[in-house]
Amino acid sequence: MRSSGLSHVTFIVSDLDRMEQVLTTVLGAVRVYDSGSDTFSLSEERFFLIGDGDSATWVAIMQGDTVLPRSYNHVAFQVQREDLPALRETIVQLGLDIRPPRSRVDGEGDSIYFHDHDGHLFELHAGSLRERLTAYSAAAESGD
Repeated sequence: MRSSGLSHVTFIVSDLDRMEQVLTTVLGAVRVYDSGSDTFSLSEERFFLIGDGDSATWVAIMQGDTVLPRSYNHVAFQVQREDLPALRETIVQLGLDIRPPRSRVDGEGDSIYFHDHDGHLFELHAGSLRERLTAYSAAAESGD
């Protein structure tokens, strides 16, 4: 037996409204559930869908204490390359911390990395796994 794929991603956040603003304005998320004062799980929570149709990603946010060390652990969302400049501006306008990009192999795709207010690291990635593997293979063959 093996997994059929990702079910959902949950973030514990100190401020549900502030995280909702990040999800909706940067990632185009649509809220589909808000528990309000009901706590069917561990705390108040909201559910969002990011993307379209059956392939949309379910993201949950839950109210809680967050003290995260900053690391490279992150969640990456697929975006279009031409949208990166506008997304960067939106991230700056929200006062989020953009992380300097890592070095890249030509052709593997472009990314913006940013931390939310609670220290979660997000990546907005314009590229695919196939493109990355092709770029890595070409770099290995050329000795770069």
